[in-house]
Amino acid sequence: MSGTAPEQLSADDARILELESHAIAGHTLKLVVLEPASEPLSLEGLRELVAGRLSELSRARQRIEVPEGAQGPPRRGQDERFEIAAHVRELAPTGGDRKALWSLAGELMAERLDHSRPLWAIDLVGPLADSRQALIVRIHHAMADGISCMRLLETMLWDAEPTSPGSSERSARARRAAPHRAQGRVRELAAMPAAVWRELAGHASRSALDRRIGATRSLAFAPATLEELKEIGGSLPGHATVNDVLLGIVAGGLARWWADETKRLPRIRAQVPVSLHHRDEREGEIGNRDSFLNIDLPLAEPNPLRRLERISAETQKRKRLDDADELYDFFHALACIGPLERAAERAASSPREFSLSVSNVPGPPTPVSVAGRRIESLGSVAEPAQRHALRISALSCAGSVNIGLCTDPEALPGVERLAEALDEARMELRAATIG
Repeated sequence: MSGTAPEQLSADDARILELESHAIAGHTLKLVVLEPASEPLSLEGLRELVAGRLSELSRARQRIEVPEGAQGPPRRGQDERFEIAAHVRELAPTGGDRKALWSLAGELMAERLDHSRPLWAIDLVGPLADSRQALIVRIHHAMADGISCMRLLETMLWDAEPTSPGSSERSARARRAAPHRAQGRVRELAAMPAAVWRELAGHASRSALDRRIGATRSLAFAPATLEELKEIGGSLPGHATVNDVLLGIVAGGLARWWADETKRLPRIRAQVPVSLHHRDEREGEIGNRDSFLNIDLPLAEPNPLRRLERISAETQKRKRLDDADELYDFFHALACIGPLERAAERAASSPREFSLSVSNVPGPPTPVSVAGRRIESLGSVAEPAQRHALRISALSCAGSVNIGLCTDPEALPGVERLAEALDEARMELRAATIG
């Protein structure tokens, strides 16, 4: 590459890149549905809009270079042959309804991004039968995590300037400085056995989600509102968080889904990503900086209120103990011990540690638009993983919430029915708490 000297990928970004396989493409997908407009958004207009914003976002013009023969770490540098037409395209769904849009999004979720170019793409879809248009945005996780993806979309697409999204699971204390010496990292490892035991001691049992997956993807979405989720959480004496309520809905939906198939309810442990982005980091900074908590979902508990209370009590305990921060430090301290680090990562991603990932990322708090067209709905999905056949991702926008589901339909069919079950579980929880 010429021009600006390539920079080495961060340890977090490089770790995500290494997860790619024949079945794992490595990107997230955002589904942006626009309200009907008197004049549809054109492909040329969208390309002009995005191209005009890229001067504010150097990362979007950088591609990742993996040295030949994997000799040396991957690097990020300017794509000297960058073409906006290679990243912003126009597609038509087969049919014009919501399910057709979901089906097309599933096909794109399975399509790999071009690694010879910057790892993002935007597809303009429609007009659909109801005159709406949609943008299907894919961004590789080696380029940005959940919070960073929203910053990227804000810069590339949104007309308005929403408040920069924070994390509903942001760490309550300041990040500690990473140790600079191997000896200091080893000492730090010895100081965090309790968090490692709580989160990484093989607590989960094998479930119906422990399945091998291929590259095919199927998507579905379940709606909610932030006001309702906050009202449900506020009805408990301890004031459950929005994340707690989301986990309660997921637990209830999974219980209904498996009950429909007359299966014995399994024990399910959810891994909840936790953003550790600094409160004072530079505006627009993107990248990966997150950790996680593992929370048991009491599917066998028939009372939805009691189910939520148990989830809330467990998450509050883990937050008080700063487990997410401790685990972040744990894995970064292992960076000086390569084989041990890789062994720990394999253990942490085992289905014996968690059954599925459930994330919740805050989007724009106020209404936003793209080229003058108001966004009606904003949803997100992330890839499942080997032996974790389902991934659940919630994303908010101006008070609305979409709960996105992603799976390999050959490994786990019926994801649309699961979306319906989540909606039923939300209504059941509402009835049990606020009437």
